[in-house]
Amino acid sequence: MGKSYKEITAELKDFIVNQKIFFVATATATSRINISPKGLDTLRIISPKKILWLNLTGSGNETTAHLTTDGRITLMFCSFEGKPLILRLYGKGTVIHPWEAQWEEFLILFPSFPGSRQIIQVDIDLVTTSCGFGVPLFQFKGNRDSLIQWARKKGDNGIRTYWKEKNAKSIDGIPTPFSDNSFLVHKGNEATSQES
Repeated sequence: MGKSYKEITAELKDFIVNQKIFFVATATATSRINISPKGLDTLRIISPKKILWLNLTGSGNETTAHLTTDGRITLMFCSFEGKPLILRLYGKGTVIHPWEAQWEEFLILFPSFPGSRQIIQVDIDLVTTSCGFGVPLFQFKGNRDSLIQWARKKGDNGIRTYWKEKNAKSIDGIPTPFSDNSFLVHKGNEATSQES
């Protein structure tokens, strides 16, 4: 049976920490719904009602476009091994960029990844669980390093150029902060040069 909680319990925290993949969903009132799988060591539970997720540079930037416009976000975790469970975290997301004051404070909580693009802070207002009986069993074989190697090859300047060319708007044309050239000269972009 499904259950609802006001925050992440100790038991649910343990479940989240042990997952190798999670899914992020966002939308605006008029946009397409975006759902993205996320991996690597990019999630931190700050408190029972707050998490941080380190967003690495990718082909799109739907999450930021949606959060800047709307703010709603859902994270889903599924048990692919052991006891079945589906866990969803509902809340409001805030985007923190490399040129903003909180970036350095939060970035140190994560491993050093080249191409680190944004940190998403999620303030949770609802946690739900459901059975997960229909989720298949999978065995974890390891993380891919393709994204890390791609970002390392791009280098700092290449990543910033990529942000401007590929991450400035959502597929529905919703602008992100990367649509403004001023981000290219903001102090703090050096954070993208970190190597893992």
